[in-house]
Amino acid sequence: MDRRTLLGRGAAVAGGAVVASALLPALDNAALAASPARGGSDQTGGYGPLSPLVPANEPTGQPYLALPAGFSYVVFGKTGTPLVSDPGTLNGTSHDGMAAFALRGGRVRLIRNQEDRQPAGSGSVAGPAATKYDPKAFGGVTVLDYDPRTRTLVNDYIGLNGTIVNCAGGIAYRGRGWITCEETIAGPANGYDKKHGYAYLVPADAGKTVPAVPLTALGRFAHEAVAVDDRTGFVYLTEDGGSGRGSGFYRFLPKDPNKLEKGGLLQILAIKGRAQVDLRQGQKASAWLPVEWVDIDDPDPDTIVEADKPGATSVFAQGWAGGGAKFNRLEGIWAAKSTIFFSSTSGGDVKNGDVNSDGYAEGFGQIWEYEPGKGQGTRGGRRHTDGGRLRLVFESPGGSVLDSPDNITISPKGSLLLCEDDASDDGDLHPLAPGVEDVNRLIGLTRAGKTFEFAVNHFSSAEFAGACFAPDGRTLFVNVFGGVEVGSGFTAAITGPWNRGAL
Repeated sequence: MDRRTLLGRGAAVAGGAVVASALLPALDNAALAASPARGGSDQTGGYGPLSPLVPANEPTGQPYLALPAGFSYVVFGKTGTPLVSDPGTLNGTSHDGMAAFALRGGRVRLIRNQEDRQPAGSGSVAGPAATKYDPKAFGGVTVLDYDPRTRTLVNDYIGLNGTIVNCAGGIAYRGRGWITCEETIAGPANGYDKKHGYAYLVPADAGKTVPAVPLTALGRFAHEAVAVDDRTGFVYLTEDGGSGRGSGFYRFLPKDPNKLEKGGLLQILAIKGRAQVDLRQGQKASAWLPVEWVDIDDPDPDTIVEADKPGATSVFAQGWAGGGAKFNRLEGIWAAKSTIFFSSTSGGDVKNGDVNSDGYAEGFGQIWEYEPGKGQGTRGGRRHTDGGRLRLVFESPGGSVLDSPDNITISPKGSLLLCEDDASDDGDLHPLAPGVEDVNRLIGLTRAGKTFEFAVNHFSSAEFAGACFAPDGRTLFVNVFGGVEVGSGFTAAITGPWNRGAL
């Protein structure tokens, strides 16, 4: 790997941002073979000014994205349009988390979540009835095979069905597939036949719709995303509990990392000597915090009562009662070579104007780094006590720099690429998206702690999601989330002069 990096809103610099002074070496570790960052045209790692651009496969159409000079993109898999391999089946709604896997002949397999939130009995993801987890659930996953040489979609099918609110997820142990996550705790009380709030595995080589089998030991909560440490097989999980209640950062110690259905131990992160610490604000950048892990006794509660209610039973409530740490809306997560990066959409000291029901005033976002301890975890019946350490590496000083980071990925050069999901009601505008309020962008965060804009959604106020690079690093794939309207969401494949900047 030897490409890419990152920046902030309208050429905004990271001046005033809370940035870890040691971010550069930390992100150096993120790439398997990261080269020194090449100088970008604006000395921030970026690629220069952006401008609206029509997709190469729709030359007479409208611009969807604003990108730097020299870049181009194609779009495919639009909401509500027929699959290329099965025209009788339509692409689902709400394109969210995604990952890219190598196929023979240079092709790339994308596994894409459909975060369908329509009520029980309705929704957009079809597929065989026999493979569904819940017959009244119509969310799931779409598989799309893309040929970079022709820049075309050559095959697609429903990868998993019968689930709901498939938000994000992550690449399974040693790349064997995609773990898709439900960001909900709905169930029979909401009209479904079964409980929801689980993770599921979609093997990368399946070739057809697989039965949806819930990985219950990974917990029942509002899952956002996962990342796997391939050295140990440990699974790290983020929770987006929503506004007004805390969210936890978890790890799962599997009995067999190749077969998560065999079970294991779920734990929540806690800070040593600081039981029930609130990390949503007031944190010092670059200061390492010693971590310990608290066991979750019941990872799959039948009845969920949140932590702010009497008789609390939720996974987070159990972890909080045991001294776990509290974050605000944890979202994207990505495994580097030896550390884990994750985002808090609304954490931080600079406030966006929104106040939660618990009195917490939301910030513009935080980026955290967790470094596992040596030999930590439980293996062979022996319990290790080194829980690793945690630090804040970046905190947004305002919406112009970074506003509500959601999905994240690590570029081949070792920088972070952040998908904005503007969750604030600040009504911010952008000159590259006239008429759109609460504009969303792709923001780069370099190893030196600089931010830059790489892309702007010129088309709508929908969030960016699912950013990931092709295995060869030459193509960046990303989703525009969209809604239920035909054509409102799509997947884009972006190529260009990556060597000019930090990505």
